Amino acid sequence: MKIRRKFVFDWRVCILFLPPLLFVLFFTIYPMIKMIVMSFFDWKIGYMQTSTFLFLDNYITVLKDPIAKIAIQNTLVYAAVTVPIQIIIGLFAAVLIHGIKRFSVSFRLVYYLPVISSWVVVALLFRYIFSNFGLLNYFIVDILKLTSRPIGWLSSRWSALFAAMLLGIWKGIGWNMVIFLAALQAVPKEQYEAASIDGANKSQRFFHITLPNIRGTMLFVITMLVIGAFNTYTPITVLTNGNPAHQTEVVLTWMYFQTFEALNMGYSAALSVIIAIIIMVITLILFSFRSRNRRLER
Repeated sequence: MKIRRKFVFDWRVCILFLPPLLFVLFFTIYPMIKMIVMSFFDWKIGYMQTSTFLFLDNYITVLKDPIAKIAIQNTLVYAAVTVPIQIIIGLFAAVLIHGIKRFSVSFRLVYYLPVISSWVVVALLFRYIFSNFGLLNYFIVDILKLTSRPIGWLSSRWSALFAAMLLGIWKGIGWNMVIFLAALQAVPKEQYEAASIDGANKSQRFFHITLPNIRGTMLFVITMLVIGAFNTYTPITVLTNGNPAHQTEVVLTWMYFQTFEALNMGYSAALSVIIAIIIMVITLILFSFRSRNRRLER
């Protein structure tokens, strides 16, 4: 005999959840809708100015803009380089720390220190290292005598992006290490013991036990790192500010320039929507791989 539970409406529960609901509506949902609406207008600031409806003109302008293409390309290259390297080094560090008993807390602290450091401070440090008269050129010119002139690391597109990517990798390894370390601690020890009895070596245990058990964590880390790569702003702004000639722009710095310097609100809103669509597509692809792996496991 089934017992039917009577639903009781409690207005006190609604009042309890009302403040966070309003917070999400006003600070998340409304700005997203407003941004999409702005992308179809030549948006003007002020009550005395009239915004003109342009339909898809802003999107066409973004797609035809050579600097926007450079910014998107730089962002994709940044993500393609920094994401796998952070995952590999972070996972390697997590496996090493997980396997030791002494000084593990000290190693965690050393790896995690860059994560809690200020982006502005470490970006200024890297700008000093890669500047014309910085530490790196000092070693190359004065110590190693490889060249007689300082190398303009921050004066060209790819070398400046290399410096920004190196900064992003160095600062993000500790976060990856902590996430992977938590996942490794959840792997059943019985599986390792059974594999050891069967004669499996360390590499075989890693690829056949460790990696399959942390696939969900791996997907989470990849997704968060890709979103973080598209949100890169401070390293580029401090290191190059988009120079030379906007060749080192990423989507967020170019969006900021169009919004607050060129006052082209509709253009920047359209660029925001395009970037959101790109991130959504990448995320759906990642989750589709995860769903396919689950079907294969069954």
